[in-house]
Amino acid sequence: MKVYVKVKVNSGMQKVESFGDWRYLVYVKSPPENGRANLEMVNLLAKHLGVPPLKLKIKTGFSNSNKILEIIN
Repeated sequence: MKVYVKVKVNSGMQKVESFGDWRYLVYVKSPPENGRANLEMVNLLAKHLGVPPLKLKIKTGFSNSNKILEIIN
């Protein structure tokens, strides 16, 4: 299953907003350095979706604010 995410980095808060159809806006506190923002985003989204973080894989957008993730079975 594909999950479409827009990430807002350096936001000062951690928040996940759902827009339906597996589309999310995720606010993270971390800066986009050394994958820290991606790690925080995956952890927040996994908690929101109720899946382990290792079940989410970034398919596209590793160095972009728009990402497509896949939930692995």
